[in-house]
Amino acid sequence: MIWPFLLIYVSEKLSLPMAAVTSLMTLNSLAGLASSIVAGSLIDRFGRRVMMALGLFGSALVYVGYLFASSFWHFGVLLFLAGLFTPLYRVGADALLSDLVAPEQRAQAFGLARMGRNIGVALGPLIGGLVLTASYAYGLLGAAAALALFGLITLFFVRETLPQDELPLETLREQLSVYRKALSEPRFTRMLSAYTLMEICAALIWVLLAVYLKQNFGIGEARYGLIASTNAVMVVFLQVFITRRTQKHPPTRVMPLGALLYAAAMLVVAVSNGFWGFWSAMVILTLGELLTAPTASAYVVNMAPPAQRGRYLGLFGLTWQAATAIGPLAAGFLSDAVSMRAPWVAGALVGLASAAAFLALDRYSRTRALAN
Repeated sequence: MIWPFLLIYVSEKLSLPMAAVTSLMTLNSLAGLASSIVAGSLIDRFGRRVMMALGLFGSALVYVGYLFASSFWHFGVLLFLAGLFTPLYRVGADALLSDLVAPEQRAQAFGLARMGRNIGVALGPLIGGLVLTASYAYGLLGAAAALALFGLITLFFVRETLPQDELPLETLREQLSVYRKALSEPRFTRMLSAYTLMEICAALIWVLLAVYLKQNFGIGEARYGLIASTNAVMVVFLQVFITRRTQKHPPTRVMPLGALLYAAAMLVVAVSNGFWGFWSAMVILTLGELLTAPTASAYVVNMAPPAQRGRYLGLFGLTWQAATAIGPLAAGFLSDAVSMRAPWVAGALVGLASAAAFLALDRYSRTRALAN
């Protein structure tokens, strides 16, 4: 309901240049970078359920706080806190799903989970676009209430999936050694690098597009909600169908194609001047997402030992945090200094670089397989 429109809300309350507004998202992402690392350890130590609920309750409080924010630093503190809380639920949910499903079925399971999640994402921007046109206060309170309710459901009705005998009693040094071991694996680090580049394109769409359309083309929250909901509707109806086909192929050959679609979406935004052009860009980006999202999650989880899945997923979550720290801020500077279309041209180049990096990962994986 709120996230696609948050930058509009902040920019209208602060009346600052785009670079200043997007720098707030960098604060959010820096907090998320730290939290994604800590979240993995906490989830592997204390289990999935409690940390998921903590993330939901904390996020609900942040949404209430937005109602009272009136300065750059108020929003900075709140977005920083949002960055700390958000990874707790996301990493915990992915780890929980990984615990429940056999390795050969995980890509399909992640696809099904994304389908269910996106039923909400399909409804959220449609409702949010209408509600926020009337009052941002109603939308913020509604989102906070929904998160708090979901937190209670998670706390009291979700079963813990990490067996107690697998909860590691590790020192901080031992926990950090897991991260060092993971980051010493060339396949994993190449995967993180390529995926981060692709996520920069996604960050531009989800963080910047709403305010870009409203400021430059007069497309407001209600019509943008239709564009955002298109993404979710496609996931709901197409994810399972596409994942059944992509899981028959090596993941390192599926992901380059997805990255090329992200690059194409950036280019379509750059040349578009009306609603249907921007809607087409979302369709193209969503096709790329359908190919890469469950494939990448399963690829990462299958590399991780069972008791360390939370930490591997936490590191994987850094790709989105790094992307939102880099992409919107750089886009704000490009928009202010060059032109309103410059960020999208740059995004297309980043998408091409991501495809090249995924192809390099595929070559490395095949060479390593032959050597073994």
